[in-house]
Amino acid sequence: MAKLPVSAEKIIKQYGPKKNYTPLGGFEGSNEPDRLVKTHCCFCGMQCGIQLKVKDNQIAGFEPWMEFPFNEGRLCPKGVQRYLQNNHPDRILSPLQRVEGKGFEPIDWESAMGRTVNEIKRIQSTYGNDAFAMLSGVSLTNEKSYMVGKFARLALKTKNLDYNGRLCMVSAGAGNNKAFGLDRISNSWADLKHAKVIIIAGTNISECFPTLTHYIWEARDNGAKLIVVDPRVTPIARTADLHLPVKPGRDSALFGAILKQLVDNDWLDHDFIDYHTSGFEEAIDAVKEYDLDWAEATTGIDKEKIRLAAEWWGKADTSFLLHARGIEHHTKGVDNVVSCINIVLATGRIGKPYCGYGTITGQGNGQGGREHGHKCDQLPGNRDITNPEHRKYIAEVWGVEEKEIPGKGLSAYEIIEAIHRGEIKGLISICFNPLVSLPNNNFVREALEKLEYYMCIDFFLNETARHADVIMAGSLHEEEDGTVTTAEGRVVKINQAITPPGQARKDSDILIELAQRLGAGDKFNYSKAEDIFNELRVASKGGTADYYGITYKKIEENMGIFWPCPSEDHPGTPRLWEDKKFKTPDGKAHFNAVPYREPSEVTDKEFPVTLTTGRVVSQYLSGTQTRRIGKLVDQYPEPLLEIHPSLAQQFGIKERELVRVSTRRGEAVFPAQIVETIRPDTVFIPYHWGGSQSANQLTIGTLDPVSKIPEFKVCACKLEPLKKWAAPATDSLAFQSHETLKP
Repeated sequence: MAKLPVSAEKIIKQYGPKKNYTPLGGFEGSNEPDRLVKTHCCFCGMQCGIQLKVKDNQIAGFEPWMEFPFNEGRLCPKGVQRYLQNNHPDRILSPLQRVEGKGFEPIDWESAMGRTVNEIKRIQSTYGNDAFAMLSGVSLTNEKSYMVGKFARLALKTKNLDYNGRLCMVSAGAGNNKAFGLDRISNSWADLKHAKVIIIAGTNISECFPTLTHYIWEARDNGAKLIVVDPRVTPIARTADLHLPVKPGRDSALFGAILKQLVDNDWLDHDFIDYHTSGFEEAIDAVKEYDLDWAEATTGIDKEKIRLAAEWWGKADTSFLLHARGIEHHTKGVDNVVSCINIVLATGRIGKPYCGYGTITGQGNGQGGREHGHKCDQLPGNRDITNPEHRKYIAEVWGVEEKEIPGKGLSAYEIIEAIHRGEIKGLISICFNPLVSLPNNNFVREALEKLEYYMCIDFFLNETARHADVIMAGSLHEEEDGTVTTAEGRVVKINQAITPPGQARKDSDILIELAQRLGAGDKFNYSKAEDIFNELRVASKGGTADYYGITYKKIEENMGIFWPCPSEDHPGTPRLWEDKKFKTPDGKAHFNAVPYREPSEVTDKEFPVTLTTGRVVSQYLSGTQTRRIGKLVDQYPEPLLEIHPSLAQQFGIKERELVRVSTRRGEAVFPAQIVETIRPDTVFIPYHWGGSQSANQLTIGTLDPVSKIPEFKVCACKLEPLKKWAAPATDSLAFQSHETLKP
């Protein structure tokens, strides 16, 4: 075996014998696994089927799962390498406590649990129940997402619970609920292959959701025209029939102008509008001044391209519109979403074969995780926590009085603001790395340092966990049974492949024991994941996200079931709205009027350049997992500043020179990557890194007034070349050890 880094040797001595460690290069004897476990990738919302090779209770590799209907064995670079994290030397193998000036040291579970419960009780008895908050993540299974919501409200007894989906899909969720009364993509991906016009807005599919590109290529083979809306010429945009390089923050202007073109040219489905929608007149009145000259000046897109996009969309027989974070990460993210929906409704192409609309969920359980109750304003089944009838139903399921369920709390970034104000004193987090993920993260760091007590549950020591008082060693995706809901609304089964190593525990077991110690154990009497799911089924019954008819057996027999599925004899619903009975109060799909407004921060003389952020193909979210996998690090070892040649020339910036990027929040230094695939007035930085490499030192913490999502995609910056050349970081380590992550 190759010599380990010194830090890894220390970790092995500290946390367990050699059997707990497998080098990143592979596993001795891995050609002969004990068994293959059919499950799903732990990363994006596609949740591709995969078979994990298990040997001696460790993941030794993978094989394609050719039969799973979505990806049919295809995997992206992250999916191919995902198994390598399982035996990583950075794995937390026991609870840890922070010792000032010394880093972290192992403690036993009794000490970790006892200290946490005592601190919760102390803080809540001193400041009130809501002075303790919880932040969760949507890489958790449906079962754990459901249980987190129940735990926070019944065991922790706080209203201040939110999740990192607040940084992803909530603008889409709010827009979907406004328009349809239900929050899910309208069709399975199978319909996408037969659409004749496809609009992809603000989603870098080829890098963020690579296995979905297969469906785009099939549509192209069937004669589809592809329109891509993005300020960058992303890989999917390079193959488009029409690329619309929108100026960041101007998406609603573009879709408003397209709606006006549809009206002016009578490319409308009048029967659908008249009989199945409401609000059309108000929506078209809001865009009556959006002529092509105005649209060109506002969006930065040639007006002939806007007209052509409207014509293709308006005249199509079938169509599909997809969007993601590029139009949702804005202070007007909800406006952008309903602007997209308006052009779908105007042409009546929804609820029909090969006609669809939806958002692509970014996180592993981004769909299911936003349905079952770990949002600040939500109860299971996508119920409204402020609705008395919804509260009464869930109270009956949980066996409590309705008044025992706390009300609506603060969203994720608002929790950070409340910590700054001294209103929140304690925090639990699980599967969330806000110090990398949230905007204006120097502000976030200051908040973490103000907490009187912070406990996190995780399997790696991420940047946020450096500030924890206690870390509880949790479980990886493959170490616990459960379900997740894919981006197309298919509920699939995660099968436990191995048990957690060392003294690490399943996340659900940690929450159950904490609930017991907090006096709520009778509400968490689960012996296995299926028990939790069966309670979730009942809790979701009658809600807009109805899972009642879905069982583990049914999922496994059908390789997934599409919700809503209201009864056990119901087959599930791959295509929504075929009956034209929408879930809104009047039963109609709603147009929404969208008057155009500027982003919260625009360029000026001091900050003349627009900054936008996003992902790269080899990294995932805050990088906690992917930055520990060597081959993925080698593919994209550090964040680069993408800049157009004309803008680089204007500032005297050369390839690979270090550039200081400054905003009103802070500054950071990045190597320049000069490319022609970005607007000349815009720069791009990927956000997967922490510390001095974090793009979110620069982004702005202003929120959409409806969805409370931060405006990651647009802020004003200035550039300063440092005239120092940065060598490519090809020798970067695949991980950061406990040794390097001292507080």
